[in-house]
Amino acid sequence: MNSRNSRRTCTAAAAVSASVLLLAGCGDSGELRGAGPTSTAVGPARLWPTLPPASAAADDYGSGHTEVVKGITAKGDDIHRVNPVEVVRAQAAATAASPSPSPSPDNVVGLDDCGTEASTKCPVLKAYYRDLTGDGKDELVVGIRLPKGQLAVRCYMFEGHKLTQIMGTSDAVVSVEIAGRDVILRAVADLPGYEYRTAWSWDPHQRAMLPTRDEILRTGPPAAPTQTPKPSPTSPAPSPPKSPTTTPSAPPR
Repeated sequence: MNSRNSRRTCTAAAAVSASVLLLAGCGDSGELRGAGPTSTAVGPARLWPTLPPASAAADDYGSGHTEVVKGITAKGDDIHRVNPVEVVRAQAAATAASPSPSPSPDNVVGLDDCGTEASTKCPVLKAYYRDLTGDGKDELVVGIRLPKGQLAVRCYMFEGHKLTQIMGTSDAVVSVEIAGRDVILRAVADLPGYEYRTAWSWDPHQRAMLPTRDEILRTGPPAAPTQTPKPSPTSPAPSPPKSPTTTPSAPPR
């Protein structure tokens, strides 16, 4: 017997021994066990089937609005060569000069502090770059601090040699993340112990980032309601000490 067959024999013997040990120590017959009764599947029931469909979309539900930023170019359409502060300034100037500005434009305050010694007051935050459209090129993600603790998040790309804003939203943001090609915003909810979470994804038909998932999630126990301390019961005022009673003595005889 050569060494190769010897190794095979030893391996087979070891496998048989292991199988015997497993069978000896296994108390489960391997039969299927029932998981208990399961609920019957029920299909969706349409409510108010005669209700006519809406004729207009809901206001401010994350439309696929895009905007060309005029006056901003870069050699080779390299988004990394774009100055984020100049982009925000160009949009702010265009909004101010527009005869019919947006009904609720982001009120960017403090752009004059950008690029100066007081740059820490600049509302434009550090820019991030990530391929959000899947075309192999980076897009520009800009965060802008707004008054009252709000944060605006905007995304830009070059399309047709023009810098185009493909996403724009503002909220009381808790955090911003990029997962894959999604921009995920966590925002403060009206309910204590909950938060809003919105995922913005690239839509190739609309050529814009759309809020594809919008949900409210539980993040922890709700805050205990503030209770007004009850006034402590007042102790009754001490009554004045009673004068000792004396028994009159009998008159002398």
